[in-house]
Amino acid sequence: MVLLVNLARVIFAPLLEEFIAVFGIGEATAGLVATLVWVGSAVPRVPTGWLLTRVPRHRVILATGAILTAASAFTAAANSIFTVGLGAFLMGLSSGVYFVAANPLVSELYPERVGRAMGIHGMASQLAAVVAAPFVTLVLSVFVEWRVVFVCIGVVAFAATAVFYHIARRTELPGAGAADRDLLGAARAQWRVVLLGVVILGSTGFVWQGLFNFYGLYMQTKGLGSATAKNTLTLLFAAGVPAFFVSGRLADRLPRVPYLLSIVATFVVAVLALTATSGFVPLLVLTAVIGYVVHSLFPALDTYLLDTLPDEHRASAYAVYSAGMMVVQASGSSAVGVLREGHGAYEVVRAATALLPVVGPLPPGGLSYDAIFTGFSLGLAVVVSTLLVLRRGGRLPN
Repeated sequence: MVLLVNLARVIFAPLLEEFIAVFGIGEATAGLVATLVWVGSAVPRVPTGWLLTRVPRHRVILATGAILTAASAFTAAANSIFTVGLGAFLMGLSSGVYFVAANPLVSELYPERVGRAMGIHGMASQLAAVVAAPFVTLVLSVFVEWRVVFVCIGVVAFAATAVFYHIARRTELPGAGAADRDLLGAARAQWRVVLLGVVILGSTGFVWQGLFNFYGLYMQTKGLGSATAKNTLTLLFAAGVPAFFVSGRLADRLPRVPYLLSIVATFVVAVLALTATSGFVPLLVLTAVIGYVVHSLFPALDTYLLDTLPDEHRASAYAVYSAGMMVVQASGSSAVGVLREGHGAYEVVRAATALLPVVGPLPPGGLSYDAIFTGFSLGLAVVVSTLLVLRRGGRLPN
């Protein structure tokens, strides 16, 4: 189930080049389509948290399978970039509902080894990201039709939902969240933990969203061929498979907050190094490093949150965190597209910088990918530095 819902989120990245060619759109519009998936993933998270105060987790997970099946069929029938974007939003909905319901359930199924369980669950999710680009390449080479991608997802989603239903009927599920009946009360009680999670993953995810959705096109500007550049996206995600497993186990053993901040700091350094690197082998090495580091963050943060939040607040507070961090990171792709093309919001930013004598006005016609990701990384470095100062002052929840 987690493989499928994550595939629904990441499948649009390797399809952006196809959408640009088929619908005659620019990078800004393509970035908006990718953003809509993550906006869709963000929108239902707080409502799902409220729903979990009244409905068992496994029933909500079943609903996500039905949503994904219907959304895949709708996207496969899309005949314009508008309907593709709407389909992306709907497919994102399924993932948003799923993760809010499933992550607390997984942590409650294995309360003595939360990090390990979240690592395995995340590793299964990450496999979807690994197969996304090869799957798209295979479908386009055999059927020469992008719609087949979504037909396949819909068919498998229907089958997986049916299997999950039969397994859940025969399983004795935990009742740890029985006392979790007040969404707003949980958010108020755990606001410091929730806010820390939103700041860490929201800011890092903003950079990550912009990077991986345009990674194939970015690598082409580095001199790699189209096919090779697309396959670097596969490597970027493949490096995350062991990261989930290893990082989940480390999160059970290491001080949680220092471990989280060290991951984000390493990610900043790696992305900055990427912007200054050229050459096939160095780019592959940095791609693998970035993929491993950023995917280490997800199980580590989930372990911190789900093992820290008490039973009576876990699902509700996690839903609020999940919605907040998704809203922050969802616009990363759109921001890259706008800055790359150099119109719309970019022109507003360019005009504003003309008033700053130190910075000077930005050039017309958009920025290079190197310049965009350098700026994003420096912004993330400021966030990490601020959190480190707060940590030294004892202001962050442990």
